Amino acid sequence: MFICTLVSLSFLNTTYAATTVLHIMMMPPPCITVGTVSVLPKHSVSFLSTGAGGWSPLSSDRYQWLEVDLGGRTRITAVATQGRYGSSDWQTSYLLIFSDTGHNWRQYRQEGSIEAFLGNSNADSVVQHKLQHPVIARYVRLIPLDWNPNGRIGLRLETYGCPYNSDVVSFSGLSSLLYRLTPRPTQTSGESISLKFKALKNSGILLHAEGQNQHRLTLELEDGKLTLSPDNQHLVSLSSLLDDQHWHHVAVEHHNNHLNLTVDKSTVWIQIPARFSHWDHDQVSVGAEQGIGSQRAKRNFHGCLENLVYNGLNLVDLAEQKDQRVSGNVTFSCGEPVFVAMTFAGPQSFLWLPGGTDPSSVGLSVGLQFRTWNKAGLLLTFDLPKQSGAVWWYLSKARLHLQIHKPVSRCVSSGSGLNDGQWHSVDLVSGRGHLTITVDGDESTAAHVSPSVFSPDTGCPSESSGQECMNPFKAFQGCMRLLTVDNQPVDLIKVQQRLMGNYSHLQIDMCDIIDRCSPSHCEHEGSCSQSWTTFHCNCSGSGYTGATCHSSIYEQSCEAYKLNGNTSGFYHIDVDGSGPVRPQLVYCDMTEHQTWTVIQHNNSDLTRVRASPGGNQYSAHFEYASDEDQLAAIIGQSEHCEQELTYHCRKSRILNSAGRKGSPVSWWVGGPGGGHVQTYWGGASAGSQRCGCSLQQNCVDPKHHCNCDADRNEWSSDSGLLTHKETLPVRSLVLGDVQRSGSESAYKVGSLRCYGDSKSNSRAFFDKETSYLHFPTFHGELSADISFLFKTTSSSGVFLENLGIKDFIRIELSSSTEVLFSFDVGNGPLGVSVKADFPLNDDRWHRVQAERNVKEASLRIDELPVATQEAPADGHIHLQLNSQLFIEVSASFKPGTSVSFKDLNVWPSSSLRAENIWLSFRTSQSPALLLYISSDHRESLALLLNKQEEKLLDFSEPGGAQKYKDFNPFYEAFLSLFFADSDDLDPELSRLASLGFTGCLSSVLFNSISPLKAALLHPNSSSVSITGSLVQYSCGSTFSRLFLACLGTAGQSGSVGTGQPLVNAIRSDSALIGGTVAATCFIIICKDTFLRSSQSQEGKTVKPEDSPELPFSSQTSSQNGPTENQKEYFI
Repeated sequence: MFICTLVSLSFLNTTYAATTVLHIMMMPPPCITVGTVSVLPKHSVSFLSTGAGGWSPLSSDRYQWLEVDLGGRTRITAVATQGRYGSSDWQTSYLLIFSDTGHNWRQYRQEGSIEAFLGNSNADSVVQHKLQHPVIARYVRLIPLDWNPNGRIGLRLETYGCPYNSDVVSFSGLSSLLYRLTPRPTQTSGESISLKFKALKNSGILLHAEGQNQHRLTLELEDGKLTLSPDNQHLVSLSSLLDDQHWHHVAVEHHNNHLNLTVDKSTVWIQIPARFSHWDHDQVSVGAEQGIGSQRAKRNFHGCLENLVYNGLNLVDLAEQKDQRVSGNVTFSCGEPVFVAMTFAGPQSFLWLPGGTDPSSVGLSVGLQFRTWNKAGLLLTFDLPKQSGAVWWYLSKARLHLQIHKPVSRCVSSGSGLNDGQWHSVDLVSGRGHLTITVDGDESTAAHVSPSVFSPDTGCPSESSGQECMNPFKAFQGCMRLLTVDNQPVDLIKVQQRLMGNYSHLQIDMCDIIDRCSPSHCEHEGSCSQSWTTFHCNCSGSGYTGATCHSSIYEQSCEAYKLNGNTSGFYHIDVDGSGPVRPQLVYCDMTEHQTWTVIQHNNSDLTRVRASPGGNQYSAHFEYASDEDQLAAIIGQSEHCEQELTYHCRKSRILNSAGRKGSPVSWWVGGPGGGHVQTYWGGASAGSQRCGCSLQQNCVDPKHHCNCDADRNEWSSDSGLLTHKETLPVRSLVLGDVQRSGSESAYKVGSLRCYGDSKSNSRAFFDKETSYLHFPTFHGELSADISFLFKTTSSSGVFLENLGIKDFIRIELSSSTEVLFSFDVGNGPLGVSVKADFPLNDDRWHRVQAERNVKEASLRIDELPVATQEAPADGHIHLQLNSQLFIEVSASFKPGTSVSFKDLNVWPSSSLRAENIWLSFRTSQSPALLLYISSDHRESLALLLNKQEEKLLDFSEPGGAQKYKDFNPFYEAFLSLFFADSDDLDPELSRLASLGFTGCLSSVLFNSISPLKAALLHPNSSSVSITGSLVQYSCGSTFSRLFLACLGTAGQSGSVGTGQPLVNAIRSDSALIGGTVAATCFIIICKDTFLRSSQSQEGKTVKPEDSPELPFSSQTSSQNGPTENQKEYFI
């Protein structure tokens, strides 16, 4: 448990230049003391809500930042911001970066990719962000991205956190620690290791443990990845780019033959070989491999470790305490060199430096290190001294190229595979017309250009020559560091401070490289490759396709192949589609009546039993062509499975029982996994200990339940089909009566045969507006696919919808020729649609296939081309849902449309203590009358959307007009609930009612009554009066489901909140939806009113235009029907 303190920063009416650095010295006790500020000039510290002043730089651009020094490493859990006091200065979005040293900054990302934090919308409100993952750092830097366009950058800041203490040790690449366990431990089946490290080199041993039985365990870095190797055998690699000079957490948990390896936020579960399941390590070396088992030359670790705990022992603390069990030469601090890197994030990134070569010089030298994922990009250009030419230094096809223009060109290349994300060094030396370029210090790869390069008759070879000489002007995206010109290092901090050179869209003092393939989003063993901005999956040979190798290229059953017009033969089927079960090759036997899936095993022929000498039994084992998970999936999905089991006998019994239960002579093993002993035979029921002839009452000897149990000298047989899926397939067969003199027998176990696809044969018929299906929450955080067949005569409707707090996923028939797949994972609503050139409501079957993954969403209808929608490269990727699927009736209202009811039998019961009113609506009209109900008891109720009302909710009694108000801060509009004497109706209310309603209403419910549903089902009823155009529409399904989820009813089975259609009414009561007020009345009891509003997930929110200062403005929208710019409220 961490008890956290607050650091609050406020600047008093002062304006500063681009960089402001604060030194916050934490004073003990740290969890109750606010830090003090030590800067010149002096600034004050206060809480955001009361602090005055604030920070505002001289220039408002994206090169400004505010830096906070917390005085020591701190566990930072949250930040909060506020605009500059009493001003129009605030930032609307910003970045956070952190550092231990004040250099080598690291950007904080939410979900691993989201960079920007939402800031403020005014100068006074406080916006706090709790970090999804706490950050341990000494320095915090806030970089404004956007700010109030009518003001400047302005900021007051709070950080929340606690001091962080750790035991640190530094390794130089030559030093190490050796820890000897005394007394020697016994063999154990459990072991745990945890540590944090910061690496300066991309390879080196972190920890090596071994024991007397020669069992060894090694944790080491290899090219920036962490590898785990028991007994020098590589077992697993995890993560990458771990040589970034930032702290990384590692945990190893071992129990028996299972092992969990965690690096930062990634964990893999591994099943280790049985010989590694018990360890008896009696010594542990840290930073190097030491001991009698050390046989390989490996690099030592260069960097820092902290909080190294081995089976509960803090080894760093023991070493610092000079425990006699620990030996080594290390430093108990973390000293590290400063490498100022810079990140070229996009095509607009550049750095310009003044020339550093003396004009009288005849040569120059340039050196740098870079890392990138891109195969191509221009690294730098410069002019040659005393040579009227220029040099282009660039990557192409992951090789380094040098191209010289004078004015004709010539190019040379060196190195290969330079887009692997590792740091690579490049050095160029020119002099006297001779250029030498070296990659990674390897002289053998050096490329030389002779003075003939500068002769005017040379040039770049043509493309047909096959030589590599390509256009170098593609922008470089990646990181650079250790830039030198004429052997002098370039001070990039001076560049950042605008004291030297010029730059744009450059991130200085940080390398913001991301490995998009670790962890890999490529499924089913697809190989991942990447560029700076995205990744690609190679699905070749995997049996899957799509952006992430998610969708199978095979059908899910033989039934599906038959529907496609195929005939009998061998086919690959993928039973679970995109699931974990791999495709398998089966034989599809397509007969006229059934389509059989046939899975063969190693012996389906009739086999003569030959007794083994000295044995009392004969056993046979059957190996199937499919794996265990494939067998289980096929059997589970099929409607019927069977397997022939035949036994031919002569004086060889099977059960040897006559109406009594006892141990059978023979049996077979079947079922999932290892199977279970089965004592019934073909044609009999499971567990009966009988053969088929017993059920058919035609056994050769009525005293026995099997023909073979008659024990005759003549040949007989017991055969039949095993049809109980729970006992299939047959795994082995044990025959026990095969050794007697004169015994002869033969058996046959046929192939496993199944038919019927339970998925293909699942159909549902929605025959009324109240029909629906609901399923458990759809789980597909990173990838999901949905496929189904439909046929309908309706022109629109929602097929499937699932909601989260903000996220959603929906597939709908948006028109008679178009299907829309829409979703939101936190980046805003996205959609992909397919429009057919034929009607989809033709009462024929049509197939829908939709997929959403971290790269794209795709939709396919029948055999039409696939439509795709790319996902944002750096955005939210997790789809988080928590509700079930329901479909309701909605209606679209055009200008002047209204629905009214009269003579309604809707008297409440005497036990009713409150009225429940709810509905979903979407509209751009304000003000608007949504619902009006009145009764002959001189009471009425009106539900209005109004823009300018600002009074709070109160209650009412009959006889006077009272108002219930609910302010909606999201839309700056109000929902007003009026109770009034119907004889004294507010004239403004009457005028609004005459305007009608424009928008969409859904799930209108008054207690148990559904008036809108009644109007759609029975528009010609004498109780219903419709003015204008009323059209059924699917706009309201999202928020009616959200409402039911809020009530806690969305998880129930059956019809939820469907209500009673208002037909065959006998009383003279009335209700109106969206229009003219009727004259008759409706009883209402007012005790409690349930009123809610919720922001739409379907459209953008638009601030309404200003209107006159009237209780109910007459301003209305001229739009027809719902649009993306309308508001959607939920009550």
